[in-house]
This record gives sequence, structure tokens and C-alpha cells, in this order.
Amino acid sequence: MPPDHTTNTALRRLDRASMARLVANDIPDGSFVNLGIGLPVLVAGQLPPGREIILHSENGILGMGPLGPGKDPDPDLVNASKEPVSLLAGASISDSALSFTMMRGGHLDLSVLGGLEVSAQGDLANWHTNVPNAIPGVGGAMDLAIGAKRAFVMMEHQTRDGRPKIVERCSLPLTGAGVVDRIYTDLAVIDVKPDGLWVQAMAEGLTREQLQARTGAPLRWMQDCRTLPVNA
Repeated sequence: MPPDHTTNTALRRLDRASMARLVANDIPDGSFVNLGIGLPVLVAGQLPPGREIILHSENGILGMGPLGPGKDPDPDLVNASKEPVSLLAGASISDSALSFTMMRGGHLDLSVLGGLEVSAQGDLANWHTNVPNAIPGVGGAMDLAIGAKRAFVMMEHQTRDGRPKIVERCSLPLTGAGVVDRIYTDLAVIDVKPDGLWVQAMAEGLTREQLQARTGAPLRWMQDCRTLPVNA
């Protein structure tokens, strides 16, 4: 079935906080995690209490925390998205060379990245839109996609004009080939496996046919596929 390239304003979708909470709850205790620019930075505010998760920022912070209510931001202490952060007990600061060595050397358990396209094979495109005169945003995405032990992608399921962002093959320049382990969107959580894309969970009120129509690659459903509550 060809994907439906039209948007459906009546369709109920997960909000960004709910997406971030799903990702945060799936991060194992004791993990070293990099949160990419864009949607992934929201995960920092949704980490479960009592779980030790060490956040890394590519600009040289290990042990990053939220700013906290009522605290004045330090203009010299920001994450890779230029947002103010705090340092947790035991945190360290390094130069970019050492920070990228952590990323490239397999020392991070997980990277959470934004995405423009993800293919059925787990290929990721997230640094260039192919729009003429657009400024590419490579950053550390390639290093994170390849260097981390696992990669989650957090993105909207469709573009603003209704085209699917999960596709059979990426049409945009690749960040990494076969690097994505799981996709979190405003409609579903999808695992990338050797035999294809498996839906682990989907938004309440959404049918399998509706989800498939908005996806540019064949989907399969886990036997215990969960229903995700959607805020009104």
C-alpha cells in the first residue's frame, strides 16, 4: 500500500513531552547517554527519579543536569543546543577532542538523535534537507550514530506536508548506514530488526491501517504491541 502523503489534523498524536518520557523510561540504569540537538534534549527533563543516567554533551560535558527552578543560568555552561544546564555531583568538563574521543571510541551506551528520514534497514539521514542553499548541520551526529553502542531516533512520523519520514530507502544524504535500533515518533515506537520494522507500541485511537498509510515502508506488529495514551 503506498503511503498517504496527506496530513490528518483529526488524528491524535503524542505530544513532545510524552515522546521524551517514552525514551527516558527505556534508558537502562547506569547508562552513559548523549542527547542530540532538537527533540532529544527534552529527554533530560523526563528521566525517571532514582535511576542513574549520566548525560554527555558533545561540547564537552559529562554528568549534565537540568538547570532547576529558580536558578540563574551560567552563560558559560550550556549543552550542544546552547541551552543552559547544570553540573551534577561528579561531573566533568573536557575539550571537544576528548569529548569526541568518547563518542568515537564506543564509550557511550546510547545516543538519542533527531531524524529527517529513517529507512527500513536502520539507515539514518539527519544532517541535510537537500533544500538549495540550506546550511547543513553535521555537528557530531555521524560520530554519535556510529560510535554509540545503540542509537534511538526521536522525530515526528511525517513531515509538515504529510510525507513519511520512515521510508524504504532514504532519499537524503546519510548520517549512518544501519545504525538505528529504535524509532520514537508522535504515532508509534518501532524497533528496527534484521527482518524489518516492528511496531512495539502505537498511539491510542490509531489503527494499524492508519499507521501503515503514514509510513513509507512495510510494518509488522509485535504480538504484545502496547497502546500509548494520548493527551486530549
